[in-house]
Amino acid sequence: MTHQVHAFEPPERFVAGTVGPPGERTFFLQARGGGRLVSVALEKVQVSLLAEKLEELLTEAHRRFGVELPEPPPVTGDNEPLDTPVDEEFRVGTLGLAFDVDTATVVIEAIAAGEAEAEVELGAGEDVEEDEDEDDEPDDDLDRLRVRLTPQAAREFIDRARRVVSAGRPPCPLCGQPLDPAGHLCPRHNGYHR
Repeated sequence: MTHQVHAFEPPERFVAGTVGPPGERTFFLQARGGGRLVSVALEKVQVSLLAEKLEELLTEAHRRFGVELPEPPPVTGDNEPLDTPVDEEFRVGTLGLAFDVDTATVVIEAIAAGEAEAEVELGAGEDVEEDEDEDDEPDDDLDRLRVRLTPQAAREFIDRARRVVSAGRPPCPLCGQPLDPAGHLCPRHNGYHR
């Protein structure tokens, strides 16, 4: 079976979002452009790590290549829900990051989980051409979502991704585990409901 590469260079919109109530949310990356809409599912930790590593990549691009970094976006950035219909193309197994020096853009690649893949990986490269080493590449027969963003669009993505991750259930003030609406069994209270 052939694989699909969903490329958006650049997308009209690229966001992280969720579907479902807190505690049962499904996280998605969604790209829209050219009359196409692609949504891929991933884990909350992957969204959090992607935002963190994108920030590090932008900082490194500024330090090493003198790329002008935009100011953080205003607090009222893109708060719109995911575009509908939210049809999962695939579940992300591997995320790849690269900075293309020639075009001063960030390349994000979300690769479908392979059948035996069990862990979350996050790779970072400094240049697209150097990042395509055959030994490090996941199987070429897996579907991919590839997005190319300007530093400004990457900052906006980072801001929204952090807001989406933090919008879940509030943490317990004693143990830090998420609180359900009915409370939870707090280990700091020897298992009594809190």
